[in-house]
Amino acid sequence: MAKRETKAERDVRIKKILEALDKEYGTEYRCYLNHETPWQLLIAVIMSAQCTDARVNIVTADLFKKYNTLEKFADAKLEELEQDIHSIGFYHMKAKNIIACCKALVERFDGQVPETLEELTSLAGVGRKTANVIRGNIYNEPSIVVDTHVKRISRKLGLAKSQEPEKIEYELMKVLPKGHWILWNIHIITLGRTICTARSPKCEDCFLKEYCPSRGIK
Repeated sequence: MAKRETKAERDVRIKKILEALDKEYGTEYRCYLNHETPWQLLIAVIMSAQCTDARVNIVTADLFKKYNTLEKFADAKLEELEQDIHSIGFYHMKAKNIIACCKALVERFDGQVPETLEELTSLAGVGRKTANVIRGNIYNEPSIVVDTHVKRISRKLGLAKSQEPEKIEYELMKVLPKGHWILWNIHIITLGRTICTARSPKCEDCFLKEYCPSRGIK
C-alpha cells in the first residue's frame, strides 16, 4: 500500500508542479477564444459548451462581422441565428440563450458584461464555468474554470477527488495559491490538449511525471 501523502508533502509537490508548469508554459494570461470585446467573449464561451474552441473561432470569425454590436445580437431572429451557428452543436438552445443573454445585457446592465458571479450566472446560458472564464479573462479576478481537462488532470494529480465541477473548483481553491488560479486553467488545458490527453496520455514525455501519482494509468 502506498504511503499516504501528508499535507506538507502535498504542498511541496504542488509547489513543484506549479513551478514546472510556469517554466514550460510561461506565466502570460491567454484566452483561446478569439474576441475583441467582453460581450464577444461571453457569446463565444456560451457557444463553446461541448464544442472545441477552434470550431467556435471559425464560426465567430463571420458571426462577429454580421452582428457587430450587442444590440444586433439582442434583436436577432432565432431561426437566422440558429443557421449562423448550426455547425457548433446544440445550436438551437445556444442561439436562444445568446439572444436572451444579450437582451439582458442591454436592458439590465446598460450594455456592459457584469463582473460578479451572481450577476453573470443570472444571464441565460451562463453557469459557473462561463462566469469564471469572464471573471478571469476580462476582469483578472482570480477564478478556477473546471472544464474537462481541468477536471480530469486535477484528479490525476491528486489535487481533487470529486466528480462534480463545482466541488472540484472548491477543492482546487483550497490547495492552489490564489495567484495561480487563472494560470492553472490555462496551463492544464494546454497540458490536456498536448500531453495528458484523455485517450492516450504521453506519461513518459510529461514534465510532471515525477509529481503525478497517476502516471501510467489511463
